[in-house]
Amino acid sequence: MERKYWEKIAPSYEEEIFDVLREDKQQLIRKAIEARASAGHQVLDAGCAVGKWLPVLSPLFRSVTAVDISSKNLSAAAAKYPGLKNISYQRADFSSAHTVFKGFDMAICINAILSDSMTKRERFFDQLSKAVKKNGFLILVVPALESWLLSRTIQKHYRIDQALFRSKITDTEAAKRYANLQQGNVEIDDVATKHYLGDELKLTLARNGFELQEQHKVEYDWHTEFVAPPSWLKEPKPFDWLNVCRRR
Repeated sequence: MERKYWEKIAPSYEEEIFDVLREDKQQLIRKAIEARASAGHQVLDAGCAVGKWLPVLSPLFRSVTAVDISSKNLSAAAAKYPGLKNISYQRADFSSAHTVFKGFDMAICINAILSDSMTKRERFFDQLSKAVKKNGFLILVVPALESWLLSRTIQKHYRIDQALFRSKITDTEAAKRYANLQQGNVEIDDVATKHYLGDELKLTLARNGFELQEQHKVEYDWHTEFVAPPSWLKEPKPFDWLNVCRRR
C-alpha cells in the first residue's frame, strides 16, 4: 500500500477502514497500553491514520508523537482532536530506509504494517526497533492469516454473502494470488494486504530485538467479516493478533 492509496482513501477513512478500537469489545489493546503507560513517558503512534487512538494515549503519557504516511490523515486527526495539547504530528513513511525515530518509552502500531512488499515490512519493523528504548514496550496489532483462512472456509462452506465473493478468476489472477499467499498477502477489497501467522510474528519480532511477552487474539463479531452472517455463527470468532513486546 503506497502513500497515494492512503491519501486517496483519507476523506472516507471512517467509512472504509475497520475500526479496531470500536470493535475490540474486551478492550484488550487499551488494557495492554494502560498497564504499561506512565505519565512521564513518551509514546509513538506509528501509522496513526486519523488518530483514533490519540484520545486513549494523550491522558496516559507526557507526550504523544503521531506519525502517518498520509498528510490528509494527519490533518484530519489534528482537526478532530484540537483539545489534545501534548500531541505532535509528523508525516513519515516507516517503510523508508531513511526515516528514524528514537528515544520512545513505548510505541503502538495498530494494523499499520500491511504492505505486500517484504522489503517494506522489514524496514517498518526495523524502524520500530530503532524507535523504542531498551526495555521499552511495543504494542503491535496485525491482521491474522489464520483468521482470514477461517473466514474464507466458513464463507465457502455455508455460502455466506455468496454474491459478494467471486467464484472464478483468471489464470493470471490465480497465479498472482498464489504467489502472494505464500508470503501471507491476501486480497482485501482487491488490494493485496499482509496478514500474519502467530508463530511468524514470534520469529519476526525476535529478529528485530523484541521479546514477545504476550500474544492474544483480539476477537471481533462476525458482522465485521460478512454482511449477513447467519444467526447461529458465534464461535470461533475472527480475530487480529495483539502482541505485547519489550525491547531487548
